[in-house]
Amino acid sequence: MGRPSKALLDRERIGATALALVDEQGDFSVPQIARRLGVQTASVYHHVDGRTGIVELLRIQVSAAMDLTALDLRPWDVALDAWARSYRAAFAAHPRAIPLLTISQVAAPEVLVHYERTVALLREAGFPLPAVMPLLTAVENLVLGSALDLAAPATVWDTDADTPLLAEAMDAAGPSRADTAFELALAALLTQARTLLP
Repeated sequence: MGRPSKALLDRERIGATALALVDEQGDFSVPQIARRLGVQTASVYHHVDGRTGIVELLRIQVSAAMDLTALDLRPWDVALDAWARSYRAAFAAHPRAIPLLTISQVAAPEVLVHYERTVALLREAGFPLPAVMPLLTAVENLVLGSALDLAAPATVWDTDADTPLLAEAMDAAGPSRADTAFELALAALLTQARTLLP
């Protein structure tokens, strides 16, 4: 019997399978991935460096949907705004992956290039070096928090007779509360960022 025309196992298929499991149940195990792919667990370990390596494949899978060309836009605030929106959309599609990805170090070159390009954008714009990472971190905090907010229940707060003001405010916000909050926070962040420029 000849070899199959396509490899049964590769890093991309492992990452996609892990992401499907995370989307379904919030986590994954290597034996689950192996079962889904119809291979032995040991075979998965031939392609990745354990659970840490698979988490990094998850990061690559999710980040692949981000638009790196947004960072080519000018001026800097237009680029950062577009990149933040792309970042939010990519992670909002996989909110259950966010907790796994935020507690591990970013190592994949395919993902690090986003950060490198963002730092280059901010330095080119004239931001002082000590302000660059706090600003980049603030964008990440906003984006990831908002991506999680999009996955929240339609009615986040369970109001009753004791919270009439909260109920009124929720009704007034309407169904686009999460998007409106993101727009408000992103505009505020960019406004504050401009004050950091010399």
